[in-house]
Amino acid sequence: MKTPIDKALVDGLIAQLGIQDFAKATIREVKQVAAMAERESGVEFVKMEMGIPGLPAARVGVEAQIKALQQGIAHSYPDIQGLPELKHQASRFVKAFVGVDISAQSCVPVCGSMQGTFASFLTCSQADRRRDTVLFIDPGFPVQKMQLQVMGVRYETFDVYDYRGPKLRDKLESYLRQGNICAIVYSNPNNPSWVCLTESELETIGQLATQYDCIIMEDLAYFAMDFRQDLSVPFQPPYQPTVARYTDNYMLLISGSKAFSYAGERIGVVCISDQLFHRHYPDLSERYEGLPFGLVFSTRMLYALSSGTSHSAQYALCEMFRAACDGEYRFRDEVKVYGERAHRLKEIFLRHGFRIVYDKDMDQPVADGFYFTIGYPGMTSGQLAHELMYYGVSAICLVTTGSHQEGLRVCTSFIADHQYDQLEQRMQIFQANHPL
Repeated sequence: MKTPIDKALVDGLIAQLGIQDFAKATIREVKQVAAMAERESGVEFVKMEMGIPGLPAARVGVEAQIKALQQGIAHSYPDIQGLPELKHQASRFVKAFVGVDISAQSCVPVCGSMQGTFASFLTCSQADRRRDTVLFIDPGFPVQKMQLQVMGVRYETFDVYDYRGPKLRDKLESYLRQGNICAIVYSNPNNPSWVCLTESELETIGQLATQYDCIIMEDLAYFAMDFRQDLSVPFQPPYQPTVARYTDNYMLLISGSKAFSYAGERIGVVCISDQLFHRHYPDLSERYEGLPFGLVFSTRMLYALSSGTSHSAQYALCEMFRAACDGEYRFRDEVKVYGERAHRLKEIFLRHGFRIVYDKDMDQPVADGFYFTIGYPGMTSGQLAHELMYYGVSAICLVTTGSHQEGLRVCTSFIADHQYDQLEQRMQIFQANHPL
């Protein structure tokens, strides 16, 4: 059957952009091909490649930020340590929804988790000159590896697909016993697979972090978005799962971008355990006038990067944290739509011969959420991503995220209600053209 978009048009655009291997095409490159093909063909794309919030920014944050700007806050540099009230509310938020105690001093605002990870990588990689390598529990956010490339910091990586449960300990120890790992990085829920590490897996990670004295960078970009559990009631379990219950060597990166749909203002917090914040590493002390880890992070790394975090955005995040802790703002209710979209999209793909690549958290089906992963029998990641472009569907290959599995990452954020029927019709044609 004829494809919705002419193959020659798509192939020509890919060649025009100089993409030699579509399996390795970046998010921005896939987005550009989709936009150009949509414009030239007149066929609307079902765009699933870009992880941008598809919901309005939290009104409570917008109003607080506008008020701060109207009161003249824009003329003042922010405190490098952060707005005191934001630090207080961040501490409350962690207690309310993670269930752990971190003092206000140890909660530091950043220009989004992207800046938070950059500054964290800098600090962790300089803390002990014997430990010069970061370990990723993949798949993960590709840009974090680019950050290390920019810094010239080494990294190792493994795909967690085959190392869930008890297998995780041996795999981690195979790296840690070498003595060169300064930090371990993962996201939970995971971008792109949406798998969620279990409490027993987090306990294993925490125990090994203590045993081998490395720092855990827990990326909570999709905070409390495992919709299989009700994590919406402040100061009551169940809480967001975290390694912080099992070690003192941790940094929690909490972003305003997805949970609060506040991506455009580049705001988040890095919450460092109090023990790590005040810890003195000889190599850091020698390089930074005797400062402890937390003050190196804020007064050296963040100061050098941006002289602080957007002043008015701090007021926005402060109010969002406060309202969530006080039960006035149920942020999870607003983002649940991502899970509903994932459920409907999965049904369409599965009906037409696709499979979910990362399909289980141990013995449970993976949650429906912001992302999920698909594969098609007999097709590599690159072949599938390229072929779907002919059907007006864009997604990125898992290989770009550090995965060793053949498949694609699907993002639910931009799916409009009328596009379910579009996708159904196009996948019927796809299946007819690729019978199993």
